[in-house]
Amino acid sequence: MNQILFAGVIGLFLTLIGTPLLIKFLARKGYGQFIRDDGPRGHAGKKGTPTMGGIAFILATLIAYALTKVITSHEPTFSGLLVLFLTAGMGLVGFLDDYIKIVKQRSLGLRAKAKMAGQLIVGIAFAVLALQFADTRGQTPASTRLSFTQDFGWSVGPVIFVVWALFMILAMSNGVNLTDGLDGLATGASVMVFGAYVFIGTWQHGQSCGNPLTAGAACYEVRDPLDLAVVASALMGSCFGFLWWNTSPAKIFMGDTGSLALGGALAGLAICSRTEMLLALLGGLFVLITMSVIIQVGSFRLTGKRVFRMAPLQHHFELKGWSEVLVVVRFWIIQGLCVAIGLGIFYAGWLAIK
Repeated sequence: MNQILFAGVIGLFLTLIGTPLLIKFLARKGYGQFIRDDGPRGHAGKKGTPTMGGIAFILATLIAYALTKVITSHEPTFSGLLVLFLTAGMGLVGFLDDYIKIVKQRSLGLRAKAKMAGQLIVGIAFAVLALQFADTRGQTPASTRLSFTQDFGWSVGPVIFVVWALFMILAMSNGVNLTDGLDGLATGASVMVFGAYVFIGTWQHGQSCGNPLTAGAACYEVRDPLDLAVVASALMGSCFGFLWWNTSPAKIFMGDTGSLALGGALAGLAICSRTEMLLALLGGLFVLITMSVIIQVGSFRLTGKRVFRMAPLQHHFELKGWSEVLVVVRFWIIQGLCVAIGLGIFYAGWLAIK
């Protein structure tokens, strides 16, 4: 359990001291945020704020995980490394997108096809590798069975699993990306979900089918639950430290570098911990905001009318007169409730099989 503590503390420390150094570097290079003309008027003052801040917590997470393994003399696991691969890979796609926005001053960054291709390559690689590396019990990092609080039903086969995994990765990475429109909103919401996965991984480790004390009784068939908790702790600590600088008024934005990485991390943790469908509850705010965009676009195309004053949803409330801080805090409350409900259902699932 010391691994979880070390990973979180190291990640927190690294972003607390490393983010201001990144801010100075990006400001010196002139790598500032490009603000779209069709956004809320209050956002115009954010133009020029350093972006690509996701670099800070991605690197902090990778370093925190590595140092934790060195300090505690524990070996990395395939599950942990795969989630980190997905996080860093999606972050790289986002970095290329951010870099093009800044250098070419093109607000949409990468062309849609190029951005999608990058996400597909990383996602497919993760999904395929997640079905390899079986342990002594034959458990691979991911399962071809669907899962809620644990695996259920029959195997859908490797091909459909890859498609399903891709859907989750794209949905969550773009969901976090849409949420990242106000200072600290996506970062704070992500911290809560990563905290939930620290609990889930720790609980699954204590009730693992690989544990001789629980094998044969009700248990969780997860390959490396404790290491998934370590990864989640490193991400939580790193995002917490970044939030110090990202909260209103933000000194730095995470950019697509950060939002795509966080979405990938959330999807990876859900897939490897066998809580795929539960993620829709744990990350309820991301789902809600994504749905607001789908509803807005669908309504306009079908009826020519808009449901919201502006999508994503957080901007609708800004245009209604809510201050940015008020929107962020109230949306954090919604996300906290989603996490509480998700963890409650996770525990209820355990009582049902016990």
